[in-house]
Amino acid sequence: MRTLRYLIRPEFRHVVTFTRGALQPGNPVLARAFAPEGGRPARVLVVVETGLERVRPKLAREIESYFAAHGRRAELVGPPLRLSGGEAAKNNWRLVERLWAAIERHGLSRQSYVLAVGGGALLDVVGFAAATAHRGVRLVRMPTTSLSQADGGVGVKNAVNFFGKKNWVGAFAVPAAVVNDLDFLATLPDEAARAGVVEAFKVGLIRDGRLASRIAAQAAQLARRERGVLERVIQESARLHVRHIAQGGDPFEMGAARPLDFGHWAAHKLEQLSGFRLAHGDAVAVGLVIDARYSAACGWVSAAMAERVVEVLGQLGCDTGDGARRPLVRRLLRRRDARGRPAVLAGLEEFRQHLGGALRLTLLRVWGRGEETDTIDLALMRRVIEETAGA
Repeated sequence: MRTLRYLIRPEFRHVVTFTRGALQPGNPVLARAFAPEGGRPARVLVVVETGLERVRPKLAREIESYFAAHGRRAELVGPPLRLSGGEAAKNNWRLVERLWAAIERHGLSRQSYVLAVGGGALLDVVGFAAATAHRGVRLVRMPTTSLSQADGGVGVKNAVNFFGKKNWVGAFAVPAAVVNDLDFLATLPDEAARAGVVEAFKVGLIRDGRLASRIAAQAAQLARRERGVLERVIQESARLHVRHIAQGGDPFEMGAARPLDFGHWAAHKLEQLSGFRLAHGDAVAVGLVIDARYSAACGWVSAAMAERVVEVLGQLGCDTGDGARRPLVRRLLRRRDARGRPAVLAGLEEFRQHLGGALRLTLLRVWGRGEETDTIDLALMRRVIEETAGA
C-alpha cells in the first residue's frame, strides 16, 4: 500500500468595502472588483433582485451607465437579469437553473464574473449557481439589506433550501469582492432594517460586549432607524463577522461547531415551520430569547441578563414570543410533534446533522462572550421553549 500525503494551503483575499453611491460613475469601488481578462475587459453577468426596482426604478439603467463608464475594466454580457428574492427564492430550484443557463448562454468562464445585487436570499441563490458553474465563476456581491450587509452577504456561504430544510444544498466560496452601498439601507421597510440590527446584537452578545451595550443603549434610535446610528452598527457587525471568517481558524466550518450561530438552531426551524412566512430577523430574535433563557436556566448567566436580552429585542421592535403581537410566533412555539414535544426541538437534531458528529451550540457565558457546549438538557430546553411561548 502506498499513501500520498500533501498539505494544501489555499489563500483567499476577502475584501469588503463600505461606500455610498456605488453605482455613480465617479465611484471606482465596484470597478476595482473586476480584473480584466488578458488585457480585455472582464465579462460580467449582473443579477438584480426584482423588488429593488420598486424603490429604485432606474436601477438597471444605473448599472448599464456605470459599466459604460468603466468599459475598459469590465463589460456587461447583456442587460441585468432580474430574479425574485426573499426566502421563496431559496426554495425555487428553477432559479438556479435559470442562472446556469444564463452563464452558459453568455459563455462565461472561471475568469468571468457574476455580480449579484440584492438581499441575502438572492445572494445565496446566485452565489450557489456561480460556485457550481464551471466549478466556480467569480462572484461579486452587492448586498442591499441590513441583514446581508451586516452578516450573510459579507460571508463565504452560498446555499438553497432542499428537503424542506434551510441551506441544505450549498457551497463555500470566497467572493471576489463585497461592495456594501450604505445608500440602500434608506430604502428598506422597517422589518428588513431591523433584521440586520438583530444579527448585530447577536454577534455583540457573544463576541463584543461593547457592541451589544451600544445597541442596548441606542435601541430607541435604532428602532427609529436613525441613519448614522444604524450604519455604524451594521458596519461593526460586518467587521466582527469577517474577522471571525478570516481569523477564527475554520472559515469553511469543517469542525463540529458554528460559533456565530447563537440562537440560530431554533430560528432556522421556526422559519421552516412557518413555511418561511416568519422573516429571518424575527426568527433569530426568538432564537436569541430561547438560547439566552436556556443559558440562564443552566446557571451560565443570571436570569436578569437573559431578560435584558429580551428587553432590548423588544425595544428594537422584535416580537420575542411574549407579547403575542404576532400570534404566528406563539403558534409555532406551541406546535407539537407526534410525541408531544415542541416541534421546534427538531431543529437541534437538524443542526447536528448539518455539521455532523456531536451537537455543539454556542450559549451566553457573560455579556459579550459566548461559549460552546455539547451537553444539552432537552427537558430544560423544552421548559424554556414553553415558557417563551407563554404556555
